[in-house]
Amino acid sequence: MNISTDQKRRLEEAARLAHRHSYSPYSRFPVGAAVLTTSGAIFSGCNVENASLGLTQCAERNAVAQAISQGERRILAIAVYTPTARPTPPCGACRQVLAEFSCDAIVLCVCDGDDRLETTLHDLLPDAFAANHTADGEES
Repeated sequence: MNISTDQKRRLEEAARLAHRHSYSPYSRFPVGAAVLTTSGAIFSGCNVENASLGLTQCAERNAVAQAISQGERRILAIAVYTPTARPTPPCGACRQVLAEFSCDAIVLCVCDGDDRLETTLHDLLPDAFAANHTADGEES
């Protein structure tokens, strides 16, 4: 799966902008994410923490939720931005949620430093648990 240089640039820009809305008073680790869907639309999200840390919502899952709430069902790519020296990949829970909507999505992780990570969800989460593992064995 390939996306254009312009799509990558717009996706990264949306993730950088989204991090500005992060609510992260506990970790002080603001994250922004943006997903590109098969329709070409970009949806962004930021992390939203909660005093009960288990209820914290990651930026990646918020971006996916935005896309799904607008009727999208397939994700081509995701960009994750953190204001750090090194890029930060999605956590395991986010990887699993992303796999629900595309096991081969491109994953772009960018930061304030020169490093960047560009990989695929399949490389980050090989043999992901998917719809074909459930009782009815069908994907949606």
